[in-house]
Amino acid sequence: MYALPDLPYSYNALEPFIDEQTMHVHHDGHHATYVKNLNDVLSGHNELLNIDTKELLKSLDKVPEEIRTKVKNNAGGHFHHSFFWRIIKPNGGGEPKGRLLELISKNFKDFNSFKEKFKDSALSLFGSGWTWLIVNPDGKLEILNLPNQDSPISVDKTPVFTIDLWEHAYYLKYKNKRADFIDAFWNIVNWEQAEKNLNS
Repeated sequence: MYALPDLPYSYNALEPFIDEQTMHVHHDGHHATYVKNLNDVLSGHNELLNIDTKELLKSLDKVPEEIRTKVKNNAGGHFHHSFFWRIIKPNGGGEPKGRLLELISKNFKDFNSFKEKFKDSALSLFGSGWTWLIVNPDGKLEILNLPNQDSPISVDKTPVFTIDLWEHAYYLKYKNKRADFIDAFWNIVNWEQAEKNLNS
């Protein structure tokens, strides 16, 4: 059975960048629903219920076809949100260090150029989804937009960090101003966790 993880900080810890009400709705409402739906759709498939969501997303071809889309959507929603809560933190932001900064500079010229490209990509995503910084199998960094709950895990790409661009992630505070949400996001990025994700 899959379980909703606790947030690694209090609901109001990310203010003023993400408000307390949004965090309650996002975590207790949306993320919890993905977990419930995943358990429900896999009821009776005990061999799949015991697989880590990351492994489940890597091996969707092993999921019966009649439930595969629901599993992809809800396992993606569960994995992505669990990942997202750790990639943001109170008093985050600044710049990455170490190997991550080296690769960003190598692939995107410098950190500010990377931020501009990431924001441009996030603004270009139509509808709901996520913008990711991922590592390709060849070791190169790439900015990747994926719709809905499609996962980089499913296409052999390793996520380093991400921004949730479903409206429930920002609409209560930022309304339709996605650009303002993206600008605020840089103040809460957990670069230490991103470095761990890169090195894993």
